[in-house]
Amino acid sequence: MKDLNHALEANQVIDIVSKYIDLSVIPYRQDKRSVVRVDTRNPMYGGNGIVYLLQMFDEDELINNRIGCFMVFLNKNDQAGFHNHGPRGEEEVYVVMHGQGEYSDKDGENGEVRTHKIKKGNITGISNDGFHSVQNTSNEPLIIFVITTNMA
Repeated sequence: MKDLNHALEANQVIDIVSKYIDLSVIPYRQDKRSVVRVDTRNPMYGGNGIVYLLQMFDEDELINNRIGCFMVFLNKNDQAGFHNHGPRGEEEVYVVMHGQGEYSDKDGENGEVRTHKIKKGNITGISNDGFHSVQNTSNEPLIIFVITTNMA
């Protein structure tokens, strides 16, 4: 029953996101397709609400990259809490595809927090000792394409 509920929830999220963006991907040497799977984070890094990750690639499908997915915040105040990627040797780029929110970053765990309003078209990046967080601030879904790469 849990798998059935997750499948229904995943399909609902895909339907909602599809109203705002095209969820197609054309992987090298493969046919055009859509979402591979939907991961649910409740909460994500100690944030608020539920964050959905619409995975567009299978594991190990991207050379030298770890993640290429849409991160979806359906509701106002849904949030991915502060986290970093340095210990995993990663850098991360966010491309805002739809909606509005607040992106925060800080240098190190105890650094001063900088907060920026974000909207469609904005791009953020984090690496090394930086920490970052993002939150939906509107009644529209906040949809961000995430690219997480391995450093080096």
